[in-house]
This record gives sequence, C-alpha cells and structure tokens, in this order.
Amino acid sequence: MERVVGALKAMGEPTRLRILMLLARGELTVSELVQVLGQSQPRVSRHLKLMTEAGVVQRMPEGAWVFYALGAERDGLRGLIDATVAEVPVSDLTLARDLERLEAVKASRAEAASDYFRSVAQDWDRIRALHLAENEVETAMRDAVGDGPFGLMVDIGTGTGRVIELFADAASRAVGIDISHDMLTVARANLERAGLSHCSARRADLYALPFDTGAADLVTIHQVLHYLDEPSVAVREAARVLAPGGCLLIVDFDRHDHEFLREEHAHRRLGFGDSEVAEWTRSAGLELRPARTLEAASADGLTVKIWLGRHSPDARNERDAA
Repeated sequence: MERVVGALKAMGEPTRLRILMLLARGELTVSELVQVLGQSQPRVSRHLKLMTEAGVVQRMPEGAWVFYALGAERDGLRGLIDATVAEVPVSDLTLARDLERLEAVKASRAEAASDYFRSVAQDWDRIRALHLAENEVETAMRDAVGDGPFGLMVDIGTGTGRVIELFADAASRAVGIDISHDMLTVARANLERAGLSHCSARRADLYALPFDTGAADLVTIHQVLHYLDEPSVAVREAARVLAPGGCLLIVDFDRHDHEFLREEHAHRRLGFGDSEVAEWTRSAGLELRPARTLEAASADGLTVKIWLGRHSPDARNERDAA
C-alpha cells in the first residue's frame, strides 16, 4: 500500500503528468524533456528524481547522457502508471502543445540520422567494421542461428544488404527493411550483383513492419538498435512477425563509453547490457539464450554481443489458440 500511495503522490502533479505522457511515447533524455516542457533543467530534473524514487520512472545513465522511461513492468507499478496515463485527455491544450514539440524534437533527431546515413551509405560496411573484424561477427551469427532452412527471412535496418547476403543460402526468401533511400539503393545493387533473385529490399518503418504476424522464420537486427529512439518497441515488433519456433537474432555493442559515436556516427545509445535485452525479449514473449560475447581486439575497441531469442512454449500455444 505504501508503494502505491507513493506512486500516486509522485504522479499527482501537472508537470509530472506531462512528463509521464511524453515518456509513454518513448524514452527521452533530460534535455529533450526540457525542450518539450519549456522548463529549466534543474526543475525537470527534480521532478524526474521524485518519480524515479517512487518507481514511476526508470533512470538509465549512459555515458554523459541519461535516458528516462516509464517504470518497468517487473516493478509492479506499470499497470497503475498506464491507467493514470490513459485517464489524461489527449485533447488537453497543454498536452497537445507538448506532443507537437515532441514530434519536432523527434523530427530533428530523425533528420540528423538521415543526413548521417546519406553521407556514409557508400562506405557503410567499412564503418561498421571499424572496431571488430566483420568476418568474425558474421561467423558467430551463422553459428548462432544454424543452417536453417528458413522460409522467410527479414533483416531489419538492412543497410547495404550484407546480412541478407550472409543468410541468403539458408532462406527461401529474404527481405531487407530500411528507411533510408540511399541505403536501399546500395542494398539493391549489392543483391543484384550477387545474383540473389530471391532476395529484395524495401522501404518500411521498422516500428510497423509490412508483414503478417508469424510470417518470418528468421528476423535479424544487426547493429541497428543503438540508433533507435525506442529499441524495445523495435524488438517487440520483430517478435510479432516471428513464426512459432523462429529465431530473432540481435547483434549490437555491449555497453561502452565512447561518446564520440553520438556526435560523429549518430549513435543514440552506447550499447546494451544483457539484462536490458533480456527484459525486452521477455516482454515480447521470447526465450533468450545466453549471449555470446566477441571481445574487441584492442582495449579501446567495442565489444559485440550476439543475442538469440525464440518464442517460448507459452507464447506459441497462445498464438496457436488465437
């Protein structure tokens, strides 16, 4: 009862309700909340501190940045938080202005990322291989997934299409998804050059994949999550299109402190920990195997992690029943 009363008190203030409404639409940094709310950084930080202590908000430090999100489901207050957020009318003028400014913040962020990918599209594979030999990562990816066969493979954030090429011999059909026209141009050229007529690339939003539920036997997300505003939502959407018994392969960096990657290479997140990925996959109804770690060749390099998730028996039964 004490925790519930504390949570209600923490949420019972106009600015804090505004913050909750914003965080219900994805993780945000303090500076982004300041931009949207039009309040000082110390004031916003005080509100966040109070809500964090009450378990209403999660604080996730990452290098020089700190991300905030709604309280985790495992903390037992998420139902109360969601119910409170649902009661706030979206027609409220203050909230409507907040959401307009939030969209502007996200649009600016997306434009910066788009400019970056446009500038590096032709040299993308070399950039991704800066910190660890790509052939080592690719070998580990094939070992993790096995030889298949797979009916449909979906590669999310396909970039140059390299991951499709890697698994093309094990899939009857493969589709790479990307939002960048420049990247898709490179990917299509590479797939055509490789003679992979059963593989294609298309423009789509990774948060709303153009595939039916349970359509894919293999879904890959290779070095994509650290660019995203909402990596957990991307994982959940990937799990949605995964067929019973199918594999979700996630490859990304372990947690690190290379801040320059944010400014120079448009990284939003500085890698991920096992517990974070485990929470996302569990919430998406997947069973996660122990991660494989590929250590960097040098002390200042980046460690790569490979996570493999499958639908749990309960998730498969629920899907079959539906």
